[in-house]
Amino acid sequence: MIEWVDNLLNRVTMYRLVLYYLVTLLGAAFVFGFLGILPYDPTALAFSTIVIVAACWGTNWIAAKMFDAVTNVESVYITAFILALIIPPVTAANHAGIGFLIFASVWAMASKYLFALGKRHLFNPAAFGVALSALVIGQSATWWVGGNLPLLPFVVAGGLLVVRKLQRFDLVTAFAAALFVAVAATAPAADMLTGFSETILHSAFFFFAFAMLTEPLTTPPTRALRIAYGAFVGFLFAPNVHFGSLYLSPELALLIGNVFSYAVSPKGRFMLTLKSVQESARDTYDFVFAPDRQPFFSPGQYMEWTLGHRYPDNRGNRRYFTIASAPTESDVHLGVKFYPQASTFKRALASMKAGDKISASHIAGGFTLPRDQKKKLVFIAGGIGVTPFRSMVHSLLDRGEPRPIIMLYANRTAADVAYKDIFDRAAKEIGLKTVYVLTDDSAPGMYNGTISVDVIRREIPDYRERMFYISGPHAMVESFKTTLRTMGVSRFKIKSDFFPGFA
Repeated sequence: MIEWVDNLLNRVTMYRLVLYYLVTLLGAAFVFGFLGILPYDPTALAFSTIVIVAACWGTNWIAAKMFDAVTNVESVYITAFILALIIPPVTAANHAGIGFLIFASVWAMASKYLFALGKRHLFNPAAFGVALSALVIGQSATWWVGGNLPLLPFVVAGGLLVVRKLQRFDLVTAFAAALFVAVAATAPAADMLTGFSETILHSAFFFFAFAMLTEPLTTPPTRALRIAYGAFVGFLFAPNVHFGSLYLSPELALLIGNVFSYAVSPKGRFMLTLKSVQESARDTYDFVFAPDRQPFFSPGQYMEWTLGHRYPDNRGNRRYFTIASAPTESDVHLGVKFYPQASTFKRALASMKAGDKISASHIAGGFTLPRDQKKKLVFIAGGIGVTPFRSMVHSLLDRGEPRPIIMLYANRTAADVAYKDIFDRAAKEIGLKTVYVLTDDSAPGMYNGTISVDVIRREIPDYRERMFYISGPHAMVESFKTTLRTMGVSRFKIKSDFFPGFA
């Protein structure tokens, strides 16, 4: 069952999955309203949704023109549908209600441009829109999607898919744990069970955690910081937590958490200008960009890349790619493998000329080297999954830092091997041992076959003492995790590359 779910999730991007999730909730609410199961007129829900989408789309179009920004239409619809699910539906005769919808929608989208530091928005747009509405016009979100039991199965089932896609169970768990501790600490003992049941069944708890807390661009970059962020927001989310006479709404709790997230995260959005395209292997290319300012990152981390192009396919115009270059390099390298049925994003990328620009943001990821330089490591790479290792090895070369690393690098043929010059140089200068394995070919100095248990035991006799880093296609990564566990390697000694939209 889990494998089937993973295969399903691999077919859609993270943003598209969230969009499908929200559309499903709106569709279920419409049907339940029509059947009288929910106390909302389906025509009012449809009308409100149309007004919100129009206001969000129009505001985003104007702001993008004013700020000359590359936008993603999926983000517009995601924000709009979230607003439609937390602001109570209104009819065409309710002028004050329509004003609320438009005010919240306009400011939600405008906040992405007006309250952006380093070209990166600071606040969750939907949360900002409804928080400002409560402050300025005295109209508040009811978070109705979370307070109606008939919708709860849809909220939970779809939300768990989103969290699995993002691999953010640590964030959601920390949020829930801190929330329930706060509820237990602040509720009278006689009302504690009531407090728990109200939080679980009749509050915004699940929708808030799944659809809003997990937004990648306002989430800290590493696991430890995500846990701290989740716990912080969870404490503020608790209904009885207050500061004097101020009781925080869900949106205010999230906005305060966004400030914390920004404070501990790499700052800003980068504009990258293409300098050259270099072939690193068959159908594999290094796109070399000059950044408008030097990004600060650790070798092995990723960024979200946005490339505006007409008529994007269902994967949209954003991708998460590992940074192939090292922090010590002045240029930013993006390593990409092209396949016959390429996405519109990759086709647009392939058509870029020197001087063209692409934007990138949200540096994150925990697939980085350990601080202990003496720790023994094994890199296992498949195909273009070698890019984080290119970043790590180049960084070690530039620093002249030898480490006890053995890399097993699998490809179909010798022509598919990327960055061999860097790894061969590392063998001479810092003692890196690379074992090249070819499944469909043979070449001098390379194994023909697969990275099997026998190969691991032969090339790495002390494998039980080492930390394993695995990067490549999802199926390959999961297969090696299983293999290593059967060989007696602790799961705490296995790290796999991950970024949203990949798993």
